[in-house]
Amino acid sequence: MPSLAQAGYYVVAFDQRGYGQTVRWDNRPYNEADLRTFAQTNLVRDVIVLAKILGYHELDCIIGHDFGCVPASLCALIRPDMFKRVVVMGLPFLGTPTLPFDINGEEEAEAPQDVSQPDFHEELARLPHPKKHYRWYYSTPTADTEMSPPSGLKEFLRGYFHLKSADAHNDPKPIAESTAQELDKLPPYYIMPLHLGMRDTISQAMTPEETSNMKSRCQRWLPDSDLQLYVDAFERTGFQGGLNWYRVSTDPALQKDLDIYAGKKIEVPCMYMVGRKDWLLHQTPNAVERMKQACTQFFGPVMVEGAGHWVQQEQPEKVAEEVLRFLNVTSGRCNV
Repeated sequence: MPSLAQAGYYVVAFDQRGYGQTVRWDNRPYNEADLRTFAQTNLVRDVIVLAKILGYHELDCIIGHDFGCVPASLCALIRPDMFKRVVVMGLPFLGTPTLPFDINGEEEAEAPQDVSQPDFHEELARLPHPKKHYRWYYSTPTADTEMSPPSGLKEFLRGYFHLKSADAHNDPKPIAESTAQELDKLPPYYIMPLHLGMRDTISQAMTPEETSNMKSRCQRWLPDSDLQLYVDAFERTGFQGGLNWYRVSTDPALQKDLDIYAGKKIEVPCMYMVGRKDWLLHQTPNAVERMKQACTQFFGPVMVEGAGHWVQQEQPEKVAEEVLRFLNVTSGRCNV
C-alpha cells in the first residue's frame, strides 16, 4: 500500500462482511443465519456503498487476493463504469455461469464432472487414504467450532500461513482433470484427510523439518506482531463470518443471483498475479486459459518468484512493482 500511495494513488484496504471489525452482518448460529445476506452480488454492493461513502464514483483499480478476488472480479464484471481495472491475485476468475441453451426440451448433454456433485466427494472418501475437499469442510457446522478455540490459535495460524508460503515444501504442478485421483496431488490444506479438521490437518503437516523452516524464515514476511492481529481478530469473531462465504460458494442454489450475468465477460483490463509456489492456481485444470476466455483484456499470468499463496505479504515490493506497471500500461503512461 505505501508504494501505491507514493505513486499518487489513494489506497483503501477494507474488511469484507463477516471478517475483522465488520458489524451488523448476520452472526446468528450456523442453522439460523440467513445466507442470502452473503450472496456474492451483496458483496459487490458492499464495495460500491463503501466507495460512495468515501466520495468516489469511479475507481482506478480494484485489487483482490484469495477470497478478495471474488468481489474484485465481480465488481469489474458488473460495474465496469465504476471499476476501471482489476488485479486478481491467487484465485483465478473462471467466468460467469453457463445456462442451458437451445435444448428444445431435450435432456442436457452430460456436463464435465463438478466438484460440487455428491459422487465426487464419495470418490475422495474412497481413495486409499480417504480425503475431503477443504471448501466443503469449511461449509460444515463443525469447522468454526474446531478452528476457533483461543487455546492453540496462534500456533494453528502460524502453521497455516507457513504451509501455504514459499518457505514450505510447495512444488505446484497442473492437474489434468477434476477427479479425486488428480486432486489428491494437492497439499493437505486443500485436499484434507477425511477424518481430520483443519487444525489437526495443519498440525499433522507441520513436520519437524517444516517447523524448522518456519522458525528460521517466518519473521521476514509475517512477524509475530502482524500475526497477533489475525489472532486477536479471530479470537474476537471466530471464523463463521468468513466461512459463510464458503457455504454460499458450495451451494448452487445460493449462487442463482449470478445467472443474470451468464456469458458476460470482464471487459476492463484485468491482470492475474500469483506466487510461483502457490497451489491455488492448480485447483482447477486450465485455469489460466479459462481466465483468458473470461476477460477481453487479459494481462498475465504474472508469476512472482519467491512467493507462495501470500504473495502480497511474501513479496510486497515485487507485487507493487507489477501493479504499478499494469496501471501505467493500461493508462497509456508507458509501453512496457
